[in-house]
Amino acid sequence: MPNWLIYTILIVLVIYFISIYNRLVTLRHNIDEAWSNIDVLLKQRYEELPKLVEACKQYMSHERGTLTEVTELRNQAETARREGDATAIGSCEGALGIAVSGLLARAEAYPDLKASETFQTLMQRIASIADTIADRREYFNEAVNLNNIRREQFPDMMVARLFNFGPRKLFEVPEQKRANVDMRKLFEQ
Repeated sequence: MPNWLIYTILIVLVIYFISIYNRLVTLRHNIDEAWSNIDVLLKQRYEELPKLVEACKQYMSHERGTLTEVTELRNQAETARREGDATAIGSCEGALGIAVSGLLARAEAYPDLKASETFQTLMQRIASIADTIADRREYFNEAVNLNNIRREQFPDMMVARLFNFGPRKLFEVPEQKRANVDMRKLFEQ
Protein backbone atom coordinates (compact mmCIF):
# COMPACT_ATOMS: atom_id res chain seq x y z
CA MET A 1 0.00 0.00 0.00
CA PRO A 2 1.48 3.38 -0.96
CA ASN A 3 2.38 5.84 1.80
CA TRP A 4 0.17 8.59 0.41
CA LEU A 5 -2.88 6.28 0.73
CA ILE A 6 -2.06 5.50 4.37
CA TYR A 7 -1.63 9.22 5.11
CA THR A 8 -4.89 10.02 3.35
CA ILE A 9 -6.80 7.39 5.36
CA LEU A 10 -5.28 8.69 8.61
CA ILE A 11 -6.16 12.28 7.74
CA VAL A 12 -9.74 11.28 6.88
CA LEU A 13 -10.08 9.39 10.17
CA VAL A 14 -8.69 12.30 12.19
CA ILE A 15 -11.07 14.73 10.45
CA TYR A 16 -13.97 12.34 11.06
CA PHE A 17 -13.21 12.04 14.79
CA ILE A 18 -12.79 15.83 15.03
CA SER A 19 -16.22 16.32 13.47
CA ILE A 20 -17.75 13.85 15.94
CA TYR A 21 -16.08 15.67 18.83
CA ASN A 22 -17.35 19.01 17.56
CA ARG A 23 -20.93 17.69 17.24
CA LEU A 24 -20.78 16.43 20.83
CA VAL A 25 -19.47 19.80 22.02
CA THR A 26 -22.32 21.53 20.18
CA LEU A 27 -24.89 19.27 21.85
CA ARG A 28 -23.37 19.93 25.28
CA HIS A 29 -23.55 23.68 24.71
CA ASN A 30 -27.15 23.43 23.47
CA ILE A 31 -28.06 21.73 26.75
CA ASP A 32 -26.25 24.39 28.77
CA GLU A 33 -27.99 27.15 26.81
CA ALA A 34 -31.39 25.51 27.25
CA TRP A 35 -30.78 25.16 30.99
CA SER A 36 -29.68 28.78 31.21
CA ASN A 37 -32.94 29.87 29.56
CA ILE A 38 -34.95 27.83 32.08
CA ASP A 39 -32.85 29.23 34.92
CA VAL A 40 -33.59 32.83 33.89
CA LEU A 41 -37.32 32.13 33.72
CA LEU A 42 -37.35 30.33 37.07
CA LYS A 43 -35.54 33.26 38.64
CA GLN A 44 -38.10 35.68 37.16
CA ARG A 45 -40.96 33.60 38.51
CA TYR A 46 -39.38 33.33 41.95
CA GLU A 47 -39.04 37.12 41.98
CA GLU A 48 -42.70 37.58 40.99
CA LEU A 49 -44.18 35.14 43.51
CA PRO A 50 -43.40 37.22 46.64
CA LYS A 51 -45.15 40.17 44.97
CA LEU A 52 -48.21 38.01 44.31
CA VAL A 53 -48.22 36.70 47.88
CA GLU A 54 -47.91 40.26 49.22
CA ALA A 55 -50.82 41.43 47.06
CA CYS A 56 -52.88 38.51 48.34
CA LYS A 57 -51.94 39.11 51.99
CA GLN A 58 -53.75 42.43 51.89
CA TYR A 59 -57.03 40.64 51.18
CA MET A 60 -56.60 37.08 52.44
CA SER A 61 -55.55 37.46 56.05
CA HIS A 62 -57.07 34.12 57.11
CA GLU A 63 -55.36 32.22 54.27
CA ARG A 64 -51.93 32.44 55.91
CA GLY A 65 -51.24 28.70 55.52
CA THR A 66 -51.58 28.83 51.74
CA LEU A 67 -49.48 31.99 51.50
CA THR A 68 -46.79 30.51 53.74
CA GLU A 69 -46.72 27.29 51.71
CA VAL A 70 -46.19 29.20 48.45
CA THR A 71 -43.38 31.19 50.05
CA GLU A 72 -41.66 28.10 51.47
CA LEU A 73 -41.91 26.18 48.19
CA ARG A 74 -40.60 29.18 46.28
CA ASN A 75 -37.57 29.31 48.60
CA GLN A 76 -36.92 25.56 48.19
CA ALA A 77 -37.19 25.87 44.41
CA GLU A 78 -34.85 28.87 44.37
CA THR A 79 -32.26 26.91 46.37
CA ALA A 80 -32.51 23.97 43.95
CA ARG A 81 -32.21 26.37 40.99
CA ARG A 82 -29.05 27.93 42.39
CA GLU A 83 -27.58 24.46 42.90
CA GLY A 84 -28.52 23.49 39.32
CA ASP A 85 -30.23 20.29 40.48
CA ALA A 86 -32.74 19.54 37.71
CA THR A 87 -34.32 16.67 39.66
CA ALA A 88 -34.92 18.79 42.77
CA ILE A 89 -36.17 21.67 40.64
CA GLY A 90 -38.65 19.36 38.93
CA SER A 91 -39.97 18.20 42.28
CA CYS A 92 -40.18 21.72 43.71
CA GLU A 93 -41.75 23.10 40.55
CA GLY A 94 -44.50 20.51 40.64
CA ALA A 95 -45.35 21.31 44.25
CA LEU A 96 -45.06 25.04 43.62
CA GLY A 97 -47.39 24.82 40.63
CA ILE A 98 -50.02 23.07 42.74
CA ALA A 99 -49.64 25.61 45.56
CA VAL A 100 -49.90 28.58 43.19
CA SER A 101 -52.97 27.01 41.56
CA GLY A 102 -54.49 26.65 45.00
CA LEU A 103 -53.66 30.25 45.84
CA LEU A 104 -55.25 31.49 42.63
CA ALA A 105 -58.31 29.31 43.17
CA ARG A 106 -58.76 30.68 46.69
CA ALA A 107 -58.26 34.22 45.37
CA GLU A 108 -61.48 33.76 43.38
CA ALA A 109 -63.39 34.13 46.65
CA TYR A 110 -62.08 37.69 47.11
CA PRO A 111 -63.79 40.08 44.65
CA ASP A 112 -61.67 43.04 45.76
CA LEU A 113 -58.51 41.03 45.18
CA LYS A 114 -59.67 39.79 41.78
CA ALA A 115 -60.42 43.41 40.82
CA SER A 116 -56.99 44.60 41.95
CA GLU A 117 -54.90 45.67 38.98
CA THR A 118 -51.71 44.60 40.76
CA PHE A 119 -53.09 41.11 41.36
CA GLN A 120 -54.29 40.77 37.77
CA THR A 121 -50.94 41.91 36.37
CA LEU A 122 -48.97 39.57 38.62
CA MET A 123 -51.27 36.65 37.89
CA GLN A 124 -50.90 37.20 34.13
CA ARG A 125 -47.14 37.58 34.44
CA ILE A 126 -46.75 34.37 36.45
CA ALA A 127 -49.01 32.46 34.05
CA SER A 128 -46.99 33.74 31.09
CA ILE A 129 -43.71 32.74 32.73
CA ALA A 130 -45.11 29.28 33.55
CA ASP A 131 -46.08 28.77 29.90
CA THR A 132 -42.64 29.86 28.74
CA ILE A 133 -40.96 27.56 31.28
CA ALA A 134 -42.97 24.64 29.88
CA ASP A 135 -41.79 25.50 26.36
CA ARG A 136 -38.17 25.85 27.46
CA ARG A 137 -38.34 22.63 29.46
CA GLU A 138 -39.46 20.85 26.30
CA TYR A 139 -36.52 22.34 24.38
CA PHE A 140 -34.13 21.39 27.19
CA ASN A 141 -35.38 17.80 27.24
CA GLU A 142 -35.05 17.60 23.46
CA ALA A 143 -31.44 18.81 23.68
CA VAL A 144 -30.69 16.30 26.45
CA ASN A 145 -32.30 13.50 24.46
CA LEU A 146 -30.26 14.34 21.33
CA ASN A 147 -27.09 14.40 23.42
CA ASN A 148 -27.85 11.07 25.08
CA ILE A 149 -28.68 9.40 21.77
CA ARG A 150 -25.52 10.70 20.08
CA ARG A 151 -23.26 9.55 22.87
CA GLU A 152 -24.71 6.04 22.65
CA GLN A 153 -24.36 5.70 18.87
CA PHE A 154 -21.33 4.13 17.27
CA PRO A 155 -18.71 5.58 16.59
CA ASP A 156 -19.74 8.67 18.57
CA MET A 157 -19.74 6.66 21.79
CA MET A 158 -16.00 6.02 21.41
CA VAL A 159 -15.27 9.74 21.17
CA ALA A 160 -17.79 10.50 23.95
CA ARG A 161 -16.12 8.04 26.30
CA LEU A 162 -12.63 9.16 25.32
CA PHE A 163 -13.45 12.81 26.10
CA ASN A 164 -15.84 12.11 29.00
CA PHE A 165 -19.10 13.36 27.46
CA GLY A 166 -21.52 12.01 30.05
CA PRO A 167 -25.26 11.52 29.86
CA ARG A 168 -27.56 14.28 31.06
CA LYS A 169 -30.80 13.98 33.00
CA LEU A 170 -34.12 15.17 31.67
CA PHE A 171 -36.02 17.91 33.47
CA GLU A 172 -38.92 15.91 34.90
CA VAL A 173 -41.72 16.67 37.30
CA PRO A 174 -42.51 13.70 39.56
CA GLU A 175 -45.68 11.75 38.76
CA GLN A 176 -47.53 12.77 41.93
CA LYS A 177 -46.93 16.44 41.07
CA ARG A 178 -48.49 16.01 37.60
CA ALA A 179 -51.85 14.86 38.92
CA ASN A 180 -54.89 17.09 38.56
CA VAL A 181 -55.44 19.45 41.45
CA ASP A 182 -58.49 18.61 43.55
CA MET A 183 -59.99 22.08 43.90
CA ARG A 184 -62.46 20.93 46.54
CA LYS A 185 -59.62 19.94 48.87
CA LEU A 186 -57.98 23.32 48.38
CA PHE A 187 -61.05 25.11 49.68
CA GLU A 188 -61.50 22.74 52.60
CA GLN A 189 -58.08 23.51 54.10
